[in-house]
Amino acid sequence: MDCAVMDLKVTQLKPFGVLVEPLNGKTKVQDLDVEQLRQLFRKHQLVLLRGFETFQNSEEFSDYCGVWGEVSLWPFGKVLELIQQDNPDDHIFDNSYMPLHWDGMYRPQVPEYQIFHCVKAPLAGQGGATTFSNTILALESASTEDREIWNKVTGSYQRKMEFYDSKTLSPIITKHPHRDVSVIRYNEPPAEERGELVNPPILEFTGIDSDELDKLHSSLEKALYSPDSFYAHEWQTGDVVIADNFSLLHGREKFVTKSPRHLQRVHVLSNPPFENPGLVSYQ
Repeated sequence: MDCAVMDLKVTQLKPFGVLVEPLNGKTKVQDLDVEQLRQLFRKHQLVLLRGFETFQNSEEFSDYCGVWGEVSLWPFGKVLELIQQDNPDDHIFDNSYMPLHWDGMYRPQVPEYQIFHCVKAPLAGQGGATTFSNTILALESASTEDREIWNKVTGSYQRKMEFYDSKTLSPIITKHPHRDVSVIRYNEPPAEERGELVNPPILEFTGIDSDELDKLHSSLEKALYSPDSFYAHEWQTGDVVIADNFSLLHGREKFVTKSPRHLQRVHVLSNPPFENPGLVSYQ
């Protein structure tokens, strides 16, 4: 249902999230009330800002993200430029699909906010949607049998790439860092039928017998990709998406190679920052 909030049009997305658009004329993203947007974020887990004037450069974008909280610093700085590279060393910079995962899983601090800015969107039909799964909704609709299996399992995730060489552990079902609600923390195994990943992570799942692993992954896939919990965001140039990294998992759909797909991403920490509870090693 549409409604007007703070001189904006707010429309519910399905199955979760909200679309925020200006009602009148040109409005800069920087002029929006972040605290009111934060209320929408906490209620809906994803806020899409569309139709606004955005950012002239990466510095303007990172400055805006800093209004949301402390920006997480990486070896490359604050802003990750997501553009397909020639001969990439990692699937992040390829045009392949990306399995569902959570950000910061290999870092000392796990960010609460993922803020994306679409500098240039792929052309129609070229793919490249960013996928989001609301794990709170997935758990609410899961069967007792599935939850019992998930509760037994711990995932071990190991990944070496340009920005880190890390290993982390996490139960499949764990508590949200700042709310009294359960969430799913899971990096799904790469699906061979979707194509090969450059530099995939090393995954191991313990707590159940090996003959139950297929059931584990198939039940999680069904829940996380259910129309009741899954949203694929098709980018338009100028889109800004603020996503809840504590309760959502996210990935990417494959896109046509050399498509004009250019996203910027910034991680913003919670207050207080959430120290990664499962980090085994990091360098």
